[in-house]
Amino acid sequence: MTKYILFSFCLVLIYPLGVDLHLTGLTAIANDLNASEATLHQAFSIYLMGMVSSMLVAGWCSDKLGRKPVILLGTVIFLLASFNAGISIAANNFLIARFFQGIGAGFCYVVTFAILRDTLAEKQRAKVLSMINGITCIVPVLAPVLGFLILLKFKWPVMFYAMAIYALLIFIYCFFGIKETKSKTWAKSKNNTDTITGESFLNSFFLSRLLISCLGMSVILTYVNISPIVIMQQMHYTTGQYSTAITLLSMVSMITSFMMPKILTKLRYETILYTGLSSFLTAAIFIFIGKNSDFRWFFVSFSLCGAGFALLFGIIMSQALSPFSQRAGLASSILGISQLSFASLYIWIMGWLGISAINMLMVILSASCLIGFIFLHLFRSSGQQQKVNCDA
Repeated sequence: MTKYILFSFCLVLIYPLGVDLHLTGLTAIANDLNASEATLHQAFSIYLMGMVSSMLVAGWCSDKLGRKPVILLGTVIFLLASFNAGISIAANNFLIARFFQGIGAGFCYVVTFAILRDTLAEKQRAKVLSMINGITCIVPVLAPVLGFLILLKFKWPVMFYAMAIYALLIFIYCFFGIKETKSKTWAKSKNNTDTITGESFLNSFFLSRLLISCLGMSVILTYVNISPIVIMQQMHYTTGQYSTAITLLSMVSMITSFMMPKILTKLRYETILYTGLSSFLTAAIFIFIGKNSDFRWFFVSFSLCGAGFALLFGIIMSQALSPFSQRAGLASSILGISQLSFASLYIWIMGWLGISAINMLMVILSASCLIGFIFLHLFRSSGQQQKVNCDA
């Protein structure tokens, strides 16, 4: 079991590494490819598009063919795309490579959650998923530093070769060290069709957790999206000061995530979820205070965004996957696609409406708290909670 947890940690890192490792080299990449930095910043959206476009296929294939083949294919795609990004001599080639990097990362990201659904009971799964959130928070802090160290000795393509090497190591680890986690016994059962049909994605409990997870992801992505605008433009911080502030704010989320295994042994799920949603409401209040008095209150709000999301993520994802034993891959893909699409659509609509950056965050924080409280009250998990306690 420990082996699969460690493997899941390694596997999920492919996604944030693809986002953050090359950021310190954007200027050098733009110069070599004769492209504007604005054009290369579009590579982030293209990378996410690649992820979203691959998730549904990855989930379906992992349920039909198994988790291991999808991981092997995803790592190969990510490896080849990373290598091609490194040898690119034109911006268009680079952007195409980034799209395929996203496809490979999407395959790996989806299967990570399916493997955890296969191998862990709900309470253990909630702990591990919370720690995964902490690990993914570390990468945006450490990856640019690693990229900077690479640039001290090498040119920017080496950052993409490093991504390719990491994908190769995951491929080797998976091929030789990981067994298929998808149970094959269900396929021989006369009732397997009824079992799959019974695992409907239209059940109210799953949809409630899906919506709460989408709102939580919208909070964190809106915060990441608007923080440079607020901190550097409105608060007039330098780039160095901004980097320091974001690092410290990320520490809040990391610490909360790594404390979650202990918190989960002390408190009931519903208590933790209500606390996370209350953190969002408190963050919205501090934004309102900061707008009318001192911008430094925004840092309290930003800290609460990260802490609240850390409290919610592991439990909500675990509960959302719980109803699905035979369709965990597809359930994982629906969660991933919905979260990224919902958050992106929200940010785009608010921008189109001309809503200011800080108000954009305040609105989603307030909506997440209000809607989250309503859905947690309407669709309780008392039966599942009792089951988890019995399993523990």
